Amino acid sequence: MFTKQTIRDVELDGKTVLLRADYNVPLDDGKITDDFRIKQSLPTIQYLLQHDVKLIICSHLGRPSGPDDVANSLFPVAKRLQQLLDKPVGFATDTVGDAAVKAVKALKPGEVLLLENLRFSKDEEANDPKFALALANLADVFVQDGFGVVHRAHASTEGVTRYLPSVAGLLLVKEVDTITKVMEQPERPLMAIVGGAKIADKIEILHRFIEIADFVAVGGAMANTFLAAQGTYVADSLYDKADIPVARSIMRQAAIQAKKRPFIFAVPHDGVVANAVDPTKPTRIVDWSSHAIADIESYPRRVPRSASHVRAHEKILDIGPFSGSFIAGGIQMANTVIWNGTMGVTETKGLQGPVGPYAHGTDIVVQALLGEFGHKPFTVVGGGDTVGYVESRKLVHSFGHVSTGGGASLELMAGRKLPGVEALLDAK
Repeated sequence: MFTKQTIRDVELDGKTVLLRADYNVPLDDGKITDDFRIKQSLPTIQYLLQHDVKLIICSHLGRPSGPDDVANSLFPVAKRLQQLLDKPVGFATDTVGDAAVKAVKALKPGEVLLLENLRFSKDEEANDPKFALALANLADVFVQDGFGVVHRAHASTEGVTRYLPSVAGLLLVKEVDTITKVMEQPERPLMAIVGGAKIADKIEILHRFIEIADFVAVGGAMANTFLAAQGTYVADSLYDKADIPVARSIMRQAAIQAKKRPFIFAVPHDGVVANAVDPTKPTRIVDWSSHAIADIESYPRRVPRSASHVRAHEKILDIGPFSGSFIAGGIQMANTVIWNGTMGVTETKGLQGPVGPYAHGTDIVVQALLGEFGHKPFTVVGGGDTVGYVESRKLVHSFGHVSTGGGASLELMAGRKLPGVEALLDAK
């Protein structure tokens, strides 16, 4: 299925290889709080080292203010990678300058060097040809394995490929093949669960899911915009007023699909509300399902408020138990599920444990995806907040595929070309 050359297709023995990884990991006071992306790069690194290459790894981390932004240094990553590989990992204090060139010249076959943060130079994101050439001059072969950045045409994703033979690493192949298959040849029924904050970030993918999926469920703050679009009072909830026309358009498209074939588009029927995002504040469940609109074509329609609705100054912070159960029921009928976006404010911790008061909707979805209600579908998990939540629960190995790419996975699902993949050598 993958249409580009990979590390299995080229001669590597004794070569100097520049590997683009995605080590954009979360740090807290200089300590890595989640090494999932580092671990996912290990199969490619180990394959390359088996071929006795001199291995140079480059990556970005965060959004540094400049070359002196110590808080975004990749040095902690070098230390963690050394632990995981159980062998020394050198660290260059710059990317293409004298320190990097000197460190590369000192490399011996089988050794590993990590360069400093690519984004310490503004030329990386600008895809500056001179910066890309300087990177290329460090090596004989370029290997792209940073799936999380291949949707960007940067110096280390697209520019460098103009000067070096460029192929894909094992993680990149796995990501592209898995996501492409679930979008084009899924084992049906196919269900999509989409959360997050803004509809604007996921317009294309929502349109595509409505065209190809059998069941689409929305949650998270994004769902509030859909609720507002159908006339539900959302008070102080996070929502995007400018996206209400987009939400109505999406719901009309869903209604048209439902008339053509068996199809469900689910907006939350109930929610968990509070006056503030604060685990010490009381929460309550509101249910607006009695005001559900039967004909999506009739949007907008003002829904009368009642005691069971959101009150002034309250915020919707999670889906309610009915909505969670409804989505869980859909999961029981699905053979393939794509999950991108949590159902509530899961980053807020509880008073007596890691699970906060607005994570129960996400939890019931997770339980269903893991087969705790009897049926376990093949699930692809994507999106930064979703993957972060799965990692915090130590469940990354419990799903069919947990993606390392947020924006890249969304763009691939939407059918867009990825510059960092397109620039690689075509398969023979």
